[in-house]
Amino acid sequence: MARIELDDTIDESESYYFSRPNGKLEFIDSGCAVLNSTLGGGWPLTRIANIVGDESTGKTLLAIEACANFARQFSQGEIFYREAESAFDEAYAGALGMPLDRVKFIEPDKFVTIEDFYEDLCDAVEYTAKRNSAGLYIVDSLDALSDKAELKTGFDEGTYGTAKAKQMARLLRLVKQEVAKARMCLIIISQTRDKISEGFAARFGKKKTRSGGTALNFYASQCLWLSPMDHVRETIEGVKEDVGIRIKAKCEKNKIALPYRQCEFVIRFGQGIDSLTSSLDWLENYNKWGEVIDVTRKTYIGRVNAMSDKDYWEEARRIDKAVTELWAQREEKVLAKTRHKYQE
Repeated sequence: MARIELDDTIDESESYYFSRPNGKLEFIDSGCAVLNSTLGGGWPLTRIANIVGDESTGKTLLAIEACANFARQFSQGEIFYREAESAFDEAYAGALGMPLDRVKFIEPDKFVTIEDFYEDLCDAVEYTAKRNSAGLYIVDSLDALSDKAELKTGFDEGTYGTAKAKQMARLLRLVKQEVAKARMCLIIISQTRDKISEGFAARFGKKKTRSGGTALNFYASQCLWLSPMDHVRETIEGVKEDVGIRIKAKCEKNKIALPYRQCEFVIRFGQGIDSLTSSLDWLENYNKWGEVIDVTRKTYIGRVNAMSDKDYWEEARRIDKAVTELWAQREEKVLAKTRHKYQE
């Protein structure tokens, strides 16, 4: 067999393509440096992202952070927040940074089924495309949506939810290209459910799933799974109080960066994601502390607490930038150990 001649010059930047954010994509900041790195740069425009998690793991908070950062990054961008659980507190969201004056909400009775979702998303895509601006569309959450077939079913009649899964697959199939053309990021929030299985899968397989069928596994560029770890406690007036929670995030599917990357981030009650603390934890866990900070953590925290707000945020941005670069360097080392299939 004749040997195929290949160019033996390999561009190093191509070899490390997945170590840094894709320069051809625009990203919405997630609000946390280590989470951005896990995702491959943040939430990407023109793509679909799925946030899946247990209760109280910050799914809605991530959506609020995305809205706040999108408004800051895209001054003319359009934000569509579709809440289907009838539990959204606008005042609370505003206190966490959501730009309520920029967000387009919808009446609850107009967003009940998958069919409503499809029609509303098509309208949002058309509106954003006509204005030639970027867009962010959030569904919170997919589990709260029904479908027309289920609504016609009596309460005492059995249903397996198959119609909803089929309609969801159809919706994503029809709108995926339109979302891309409109420079829109579609974020769908899902609640985890216990998987009912038998045999080997029950013992060693994944024990959690989500509703809506498997279409999201195919069409989403990012599937981020969240799970709680432990509470963050601090001493206040001599008594230890819960002031936050630490969340584990694993990107089980990623079509724009290396998959199965994971991180831990801290949510502070009433404040949102604590990116600085999350970055400091990462530096300690990966033995990178000394490369960025020249004092112990206790001394450093005391120094930071004494800073003015302006100096604090400048320092937080410095640490986040350093962590982002160190993360990319680690990914390059991972890729460097892989033999390029076309390299002599």
